Amino acid sequence: MPIFEYKAYAQGGALKTGVIDADSPREARQRLRRENILVKDLKQKGRTRQDKVKQRKRSGEKVSFLDKLASLRSSPTGPKGRDLEVVGAITRQLGTLLSAGIPLADSLKAIIDQAESRRIETKFRQIRENITQGTSLGDALAEHPELFSELYVNMVRAGEATGQVDVVLTRLAEFIASQRALQRKVVSSLTYPMLMIIIGMLVVAILMTVVVPRITDMLKDTGGTMPTPTKVLIGVSNWFKSFWWVVLLGIAAVSFVIERVYKTDRGRLFIDKNLLRLPIVGELLRKQAVSRFSRTLATLLSSGVPAVRSLEITSRVVGNRILSDATDHIRVRILEGTDIATPLKATGAFPPVVGYMVAVGEASGEVEQMLDRIADAYDEEIDVTTERVTTVLEPIMIVILACVVGYIVYSIVLPILRMSSLAG
Repeated sequence: MPIFEYKAYAQGGALKTGVIDADSPREARQRLRRENILVKDLKQKGRTRQDKVKQRKRSGEKVSFLDKLASLRSSPTGPKGRDLEVVGAITRQLGTLLSAGIPLADSLKAIIDQAESRRIETKFRQIRENITQGTSLGDALAEHPELFSELYVNMVRAGEATGQVDVVLTRLAEFIASQRALQRKVVSSLTYPMLMIIIGMLVVAILMTVVVPRITDMLKDTGGTMPTPTKVLIGVSNWFKSFWWVVLLGIAAVSFVIERVYKTDRGRLFIDKNLLRLPIVGELLRKQAVSRFSRTLATLLSSGVPAVRSLEITSRVVGNRILSDATDHIRVRILEGTDIATPLKATGAFPPVVGYMVAVGEASGEVEQMLDRIADAYDEEIDVTTERVTTVLEPIMIVILACVVGYIVYSIVLPILRMSSLAG
């Protein structure tokens, strides 16, 4: 059923905007009129550019380069940032409503009525319409991959198969909350060092392009011979003032090259392997990947998703190519009839303690609980590691910035002191 966006006058003359699902514009106007809403403007919500590109490809039409680029940039990879928080809150609310015995269609209507944004309201209207037409909840959610990841959809499908959708949604809400909390911890710990780097670069740029040229021009007017440090400073300042755009262009070029290389199999493998070898930061990335692996696999297994399918999904969300390949290796070995712990230990990508704890979990029949304990333990270690990273980075950046500013001051003061000594 089409979704229409309207602008209308409510009782009292207030201007109101919203969305409504109806078979035709006429039906949409009639439904709004019955609610004492006078329609001013009504238009059907269009498809996204990505949907249009897919439709053109299926029909054999030519797709422009700009459309291809926009489609790639908007490729759905699951919710991020604010969308992740919204999906987490909606998941918890939907799980609560279903567990209270409220039918799915009515639960979705309640979600629609309290949607915070027009986009979310439109998406859930489409989901509700698909469900009323006989589509399962998992299939309806799969139509919106920008909000619901493959992990999310598969867990809901497993819940539908076992008749425990409300329980699965509650687990999903807890999983999303834990992942979001982990992201916040890492981001908040690295925010201060990044701010220091940005502010330091701005200070140096202002000194080199504004302050240094004025002072060196004054020193040149005296006619004295400039010492070597001052000559070097003047040369760097002149180059930076004339070719500052080269620096920005170089940063953009390096970012573009890294992004393109990372999209290739060999490039991603090379980058991820070397990232794990970095001191301190590599340790943090490995622990974060192991925590994500353990939490995701535990959530999927406890929701009734088969082990092979769970490992396949986990390999796509673990966030590092080394651990992703190791997860695929475990999946292949399970298909051959082995357990989880043996190939996990053999990969060498996971810390030994993870293999031993999984083996204990398999022996006791509590793999999901053991994986959750592993994730909890590594979340705590991530807190310690991020604090250590911040503690190490702060003095290093302060020393580097002090050396740069100190050299600038030294190069400026040195000729002044020489002239003072000659005058004396």
